[in-house]
Amino acid sequence: MSIHSDMLNKVRTQGGFIAALDQSGGSTPTALKAYGVGEDAYSDDESMYKLVHAMRTRIVTSNAFNGKRIIGAILFENTLDREIEGLRSSEFLWQKKNVVPFLKVDKGLADIVDGVQIMKPIPNLAELLDKANACDTFGTKMRSVIKSVDARGIARLIDQQFEIAREICAAGLVPIIEPEVDIHAVDKRDAESILAEELLPRLDALNDDQTVMLKLTLPEEPGLYDRHVAHARVARVVALSGGYSREEANRRLAENHGVIASFSRALSEGLSAQLSDEEFDQTLDASIEAIYQASYT
Repeated sequence: MSIHSDMLNKVRTQGGFIAALDQSGGSTPTALKAYGVGEDAYSDDESMYKLVHAMRTRIVTSNAFNGKRIIGAILFENTLDREIEGLRSSEFLWQKKNVVPFLKVDKGLADIVDGVQIMKPIPNLAELLDKANACDTFGTKMRSVIKSVDARGIARLIDQQFEIAREICAAGLVPIIEPEVDIHAVDKRDAESILAEELLPRLDALNDDQTVMLKLTLPEEPGLYDRHVAHARVARVVALSGGYSREEANRRLAENHGVIASFSRALSEGLSAQLSDEEFDQTLDASIEAIYQASYT
């Protein structure tokens, strides 16, 4: 089997979850602050990215982080360009940890129009996809956000996601489509209902050689995405924590059978630069185990 086939089989069939380690320029200071590293510890973007790479390196090199409970990991491009223990980050994940690498490809969010934030243009998408393939990366991730109920806005957001997803599939990669519903939206349940219905015809329209994944906000209605989990064109449905605490995210996740986690904040909750290696590994192991068990439903 090829590397891609091995990775696809792991993504489709293994129990576990996807680790989201893809904080980018705008969210990196927040991630570092939560890790106990203040803005006074760096003076420019390069020093900031070195610190966040050190944080991610500490996570993925921990004995607690491995392919037995973690299926894949989503990386920011800056991380893909860096090394971990002498290997490119994506190569380290697959070769040393048996964890499938994904690359975040979006360039952030546009302003709110019709209740949604679509993705900003991705002018270097072809170049990013070439880089991902050269680094034995399995797939990509791109995020947009639904802030309130507006059927026209939601349809436009999903159309953009699927248009770019087709380009990614054509490059031989598997896109994670992430139409996040803001957990603070007052009409969150209604927005999720519209999203669930709008996704299905677009999934049906995919060709037999086009496989995608979905990354969705944990819904108000348990089981809302059962049809999406079972869809032939969907390799896996994963859930973002979206700002919920790890405890609340895990509770909601366990109510949605077949959906697995793709947590960022909830995964790193409690981790700190000030912890000893033993304390760090114990905290990370407990976090991974809790998310793993919630995903195993």
